[in-house]
Amino acid sequence: MKTFKNPIIPGFYPDPSICRVGEDYYLVTSTFEYFPGVPIFHSKDLVNWQQIGHVLDRPSQLNLDGTPNSRGIYAPTIRYHEGIFYTITTFVVSATGARKNFYVTATNPSGPWSEPNWLEDAPGIDPSLFFDEDGRVYYTGNRVPPEGPQYPKHVEIWMQELDLEKKQLIGPKYSLWDGALKQIHAQEAPHLYKINGYYYLIIAEGGTGFTHSVTIARSKEITGPYEVCKTNPILTHRHLGRNYPITNVGHADIIETQNGEWWMVCLATRPYGGHYRNLGRETYLVPFIWEEGWPVVNPGKGIIELEMQCPDLVETRWGTEPACDHFEGSELGLKWSFIRTPKEDFWSLKDRPGYLRLKTKKEVITEEVNPSFVGRRQQHMNFSVRTKLEFSPLNEGESAGIVLLQNHNYQLRVEYGLHENQSSIRLIRRSNGQDELLAIQPITTDLLYLKIEAIGQAYSFYYGTTPETWNLLREDVDGTILSSDVAGGFVGAFIGMYATSHGQESCNYADFDWFEYVGY
Repeated sequence: MKTFKNPIIPGFYPDPSICRVGEDYYLVTSTFEYFPGVPIFHSKDLVNWQQIGHVLDRPSQLNLDGTPNSRGIYAPTIRYHEGIFYTITTFVVSATGARKNFYVTATNPSGPWSEPNWLEDAPGIDPSLFFDEDGRVYYTGNRVPPEGPQYPKHVEIWMQELDLEKKQLIGPKYSLWDGALKQIHAQEAPHLYKINGYYYLIIAEGGTGFTHSVTIARSKEITGPYEVCKTNPILTHRHLGRNYPITNVGHADIIETQNGEWWMVCLATRPYGGHYRNLGRETYLVPFIWEEGWPVVNPGKGIIELEMQCPDLVETRWGTEPACDHFEGSELGLKWSFIRTPKEDFWSLKDRPGYLRLKTKKEVITEEVNPSFVGRRQQHMNFSVRTKLEFSPLNEGESAGIVLLQNHNYQLRVEYGLHENQSSIRLIRRSNGQDELLAIQPITTDLLYLKIEAIGQAYSFYYGTTPETWNLLREDVDGTILSSDVAGGFVGAFIGMYATSHGQESCNYADFDWFEYVGY
C-alpha cells in the first residue's frame, strides 16, 4: 500500500481550490498582501504538486498599495469550462474590510491570465463559480442576511447568475443557506456541484480558528430549499482537542478522479511548541466516499491523518527543487514573493549576474509598505537558512540581512549596517510594534555569511566572514512571535532578504550571492 504524507503543500498555502482537466489537476491558494498573487500548482496524482505560475503576476492585475496586513487576496476558486480556466477571488482592500470581487481567465493555466473582471454589487468574500448543465453560470459567495444577522458573525450563502458575455451578475439574488451549525458563525467558502441529480453546497463554518469545519447541504433545485446533511459537520478536528497534531480543519473543495475516486482538499494547521502556528494554514488531502447521497470523509475515522493511502493514480513526481538558489536565472523562481506590489525596480538579477541585488529603499519592513524584501514561506518546523551577503553600508541607517517575518509588527531581523557611526551586526526582535535589540556584534566587512537554525520554536543566529566558520550571535530565541496566534491575522511566516536606508534616500545596494533553505 503506497501512502502519502500530509500536508500535500506545506507552509502558508491556505484556502485551496481544485479542478481537473482530463488527467491533470490544478490547485490555487490565497496570498493576502503578498505579490505575485494566487500561486497555481499542477499535479497528475493529487499528491505531488509543482508550481507552474501565479494567476495575478502583473501590477495591472493586482495593486496592493496601502493594503493592510492580512488583507488583500482571499480564497480563490479555480474552475475549467469549455477550454477556459476561471479563477475568481476577493480583494479585501482596506483595514475596514472593504471588498471587491473579480475573476480572471486563461486558456493556459500557467498564464498569462486576463486583466480582472470586476463584479458590481457582489458583497461578501470567498466567491465561487458553478457551470450548470444548461449552460448557465452561477456565482456564490457569503453576505450578511438581508433581514440582518441573528447572532454575531451570522452570514449566509447567496447566489446570482453570471453573464459571461457582459461579465456582470444578472437577475435576482437568492439566499441559499445559512449553515448547519446555528450560532457557530462565519458561514463562508461556498462551492456548488451537481452530482447524481442533486445540487450540493459545501461551505466552511466556525471561523478559521480551532472551531473550523466543513458542512454540506443538497437540493434538487439550484435555488433551494437545501436539505441539511444530518451528519454535519462532515469534517472537523475541533473535537480532537488542541494537542492533536492537525487542527483548524476547514475550507474544502472536492474533485472526482478519472478513476471514479473522490477526494477533498482543505486547509489545516500543524501547531508546534504549544498552540503556535508559524507555518500558517496549509493544504491537505483526504478521501471520501458517498453513502446514501452524502459524503463520508475518510471512512471509519472521519479525520485527516498525517499519513494516508495514496489515490488510485499513477505516481508522478516532479524534479526536486534545489535547496540553494544561486540567482543564476533571468527571473526569480516561483517560490519568491514580495510584500505588496513592487512599483519600482528595487531588485535585479542582471546588474550583477549570479547575484540578487536589493536596493536600500527608504521604506522599512516595520511599516505596511512595499519594502526592499524578497522572501519565501517557512515550510518546516525545523529548518536552516544560510546566505552570502556583500554589502558596504555608507550612511547611517543603511542595513541589509535576513528577516523572519510574520507581519510588520512581529518579526526577527538579523541586519548588518551602520548605526551610530559604527558598523555592526544586530539581531532585533519586533513584537507588538516595538523593536528590542537582542544582540549586537561590532564588525567591519564587505562580505558576510548569515545563518539561522530553527529547532521547533528555538531560533539560533550565526554569522561569519569565511565559508562555514560560524560565530554565534544569539541562541534559542523564542520564535512564537512568528505565529498568527501571537501576531494576529491569517498568514504564515516568511523568510527573506532585506535592505533598507530607514527613511533616507539612498543609492546603495546589497548583493546576495545565494540563499539556501533546508527543511528537516
